[in-house]
Amino acid sequence: MPESVTEKVTYPTIATLAAHEGETITLRGWLYNLRESGKLLFPIFRDGTGTIQGIVPKAAVALEVFDRIKGLTLESSVIVTGKVRADSRAPSGFELDVIDLEIVQQVSAETPFPISLKEHGVDFLMEHRHLWVRTPRQSAILRVRATIMRAAAEYFDTNGFTRTDPPILTPNACEGTSELFEMDYFDNDKAYLTQSGQLYIEATALALGKVYSFGPTFRAEKSKTRRHLTEFWMIEPEVAYIGLDELMELAENFIAHIVARVLEGHRADLKVIGRDVTKLETIQAPFPKISYDEAATMLAEAFKEGKIENEFVYGNDFGSPDETYISSQYDRPVMVHRYPAAFKAFYMQPDPLDPTKALCVDVLAPEGYGEIIGGSQRIDSYDLLKSRIEEHHLPLDAFQWYLDLRRYGSVPHAGFGMGIERAVAWICGLDHVRETIPFARTLNRIYP
Repeated sequence: MPESVTEKVTYPTIATLAAHEGETITLRGWLYNLRESGKLLFPIFRDGTGTIQGIVPKAAVALEVFDRIKGLTLESSVIVTGKVRADSRAPSGFELDVIDLEIVQQVSAETPFPISLKEHGVDFLMEHRHLWVRTPRQSAILRVRATIMRAAAEYFDTNGFTRTDPPILTPNACEGTSELFEMDYFDNDKAYLTQSGQLYIEATALALGKVYSFGPTFRAEKSKTRRHLTEFWMIEPEVAYIGLDELMELAENFIAHIVARVLEGHRADLKVIGRDVTKLETIQAPFPKISYDEAATMLAEAFKEGKIENEFVYGNDFGSPDETYISSQYDRPVMVHRYPAAFKAFYMQPDPLDPTKALCVDVLAPEGYGEIIGGSQRIDSYDLLKSRIEEHHLPLDAFQWYLDLRRYGSVPHAGFGMGIERAVAWICGLDHVRETIPFARTLNRIYP
């Protein structure tokens, strides 16, 4: 006899309920909350794609089903069957008329789920991050993050770029070793956790033309600001035969693409997060572009008019309050280019019209979120790059391979880096970058 074929059961999700209006469906998830009003129960279920409220009239279900639901504890895992009903008042646009419910695992009342609907302190929530991610707002943030990462890669994958991943362990740094995590390597050598893949993808760009890398990076910067993590994700494109102007065009189209993808698929999540989407709907290319000198003049005038507290000193890098003021003048990211070369990285190409300036750009997000992209045209002269390495007191031996890129077929080339977490913080309108990644690593936190 032929083997019996077991029919595969597919389960809809809360995110796809619009396709099942009026149907009886089965969801697999967890109990997020439970309210009771007389002979009515209002369980709220979550399944990882969203939440939906169930309606359980005592007279409409078997008594054992009613009692089973009434006795549920928060975060108990359940399989629930019910009829999907449209309701414009519901956050998801639908409610579920519950018919039956199976308990997969009931959380013990003696050790209840520690994160209730009351306010909790940040330290408590971070200590329980492995459970905090289950709450609707945190889940929504992580769904948006996933789309930002997918859209970032999608933009380059569909525009002729080849992904080439650099090493995480490196023998040297992009900009010195003061902010790197050092580790012992074999035979008494030292290695560092990468702070950027840039130098390596310059090599692959000269092999493949248009490349990008996407992976974790590490900074041992002892910063406690709301913008800093010690471990974060960076996407970095690098392109042969382009200069600063083409790089800025690439950056603005890249950001506009990401924001458009988030708006396409996550308006409900942004509402849960509390994000004003009208501030994202203006994010379209082209972006305003100003020079460092123009930005410095803007800050000087603002100080004279009493709009900012501290006077900006020309020749310095912009601090967070400076970036916040500059970006507040625009309804979309602003691109500040041609900073003084003196405080920029050794590999940045000087402006031929003013060698004291570097052909670089920082993209400042609106609403005080600061720099989300930093990039530059790279030095393509062997002699100039060698002298810059020496001026920065970097070990010449460690950079011989990097100098080889200027010895054999050097061309003008440029690239930038975007930290995913800063982009998530801005797009979601978050107060702190620690909510942008499943498990944040900061100066004082490495658990859980």
